[in-house]
Amino acid sequence: MRFLGGYPPNVLDQVRAMAAAGKLGEHIARRYPQRHTVQTDRALYDYTTELKQEYLRSAPPLHKVGYDARLDTAQHALGLHTAISRVQGGKLKAKKEIRVASLFKDAPPEFLRMIVVHELAHLKESDHNKAFYRLCEHMEPQYHQLEFDTRLYLAWRELEAAQSKGATPSPAQSQL
Repeated sequence: MRFLGGYPPNVLDQVRAMAAAGKLGEHIARRYPQRHTVQTDRALYDYTTELKQEYLRSAPPLHKVGYDARLDTAQHALGLHTAISRVQGGKLKAKKEIRVASLFKDAPPEFLRMIVVHELAHLKESDHNKAFYRLCEHMEPQYHQLEFDTRLYLAWRELEAAQSKGATPSPAQSQL
C-alpha cells in the first residue's frame, strides 16, 4: 500500500492489522457513510468556484474544472492544477484549470473537498510548503485527517482490486 509510505510505523501497524482482518473498508464506511452528488464537470466547476469565492477571492479565475479519467493513482495524481499560457494579441494570457481523478465521483464528499481544497491552494502556493498546508487548513480545518483517510481509502481500493482479480498483493502492497 504505497499511499501510506510516510506515516510512522505504529500507524502502519494499525492499518496492516485492519487490512489483515478485512476491517479497513468497514472502518472507512463507518467514518464516511455518504457519497456526494457532484457527478458532472459542471457541478464540479460550480462546487470548486464556490470554495474559491469563499476563501480565495483574489486568486486568479478558474477557466476549467472537471473530472479526468486519465488521472491515475499510480502516478499519485488525485487532482491536477495547470496554467496554460497563450499569446493573445500582444499579451500573454494564462488560463487556470483543475482536474480531479474520476475515481472521486464515487467517494465521500469529504474526500472530494480535500482534493479540491488542495488544488485550490496551488493557485496561491505552488510548492508543498508550510504556507501551502496552512492555506489548506484554513479552507478545511480537518485537512490532514482527511488526507490520511483518503490515503486509507485508496489503499483499501487497491487491496480490493487485487483481491477481486484473485491476485495476492505484491510485496510493495503488503508492506504498506
